[in-house]
Amino acid sequence: MSGNIFQTAFDRLVSARERQVRRYVNGALLSMDDAQLKALGRTREELKREGAQAYFF
Repeated sequence: MSGNIFQTAFDRLVSARERQVRRYVNGALLSMDDAQLKALGRTREELKREGAQAYFF
């Protein structure tokens, strides 16, 4: 039973990190122009809707 608690906690931790990375990547993609985003099959509105974190380079 206790193994399940640790698995659930681990799964939630991984899920949270994946969301954080996705927001970071979306922030980086928002620095591209619309033509570059279109070539990747993405739109600026889609990225904003998914959430973005400031990206500094």
